[in-house]
Amino acid sequence: MQRVYQVFLAVFVLLVAINLYAIEWSIGVLHEDNTKYIFSIVAGIVGILVVYVLNTWSKLPPRK
Repeated sequence: MQRVYQVFLAVFVLLVAINLYAIEWSIGVLHEDNTKYIFSIVAGIVGILVVYVLNTWSKLPPRK
């Protein structure tokens, strides 16, 4: 995995971890106060998926 992909992977994992820590579990995950954290977690997960797709595409040989 290239260095750029490793950096972005670390950033997205940290984003997900920080938002999981910030959720107020006592009021419920889908409560109105927690929606901003849920959206950030989903964005982080999408970012992780995009990093893996870009890494896979970079390993494919070019067409001749």
